[in-house]
Amino acid sequence: MSKTKETGASRRDFLKLAGTAAPAAVAAASLSGKAEAAETPAEDTRIQDTAHTRAYIDSARF
Repeated sequence: MSKTKETGASRRDFLKLAGTAAPAAVAAASLSGKAEAAETPAEDTRIQDTAHTRAYIDSARF
């Protein structure tokens, strides 16, 4: 069996790129000097009370 090299990028090449691109994106964001506050979550963050959620909760009980 002979191994042939693929013409496209391999998974290993993608992981190398992803490993270096993420810190670069963080550095670029911190150097831009424009900081935005995160949105505050709504007061009521519970799940909605619907027939679907009631059926799920009933089926998940032990």
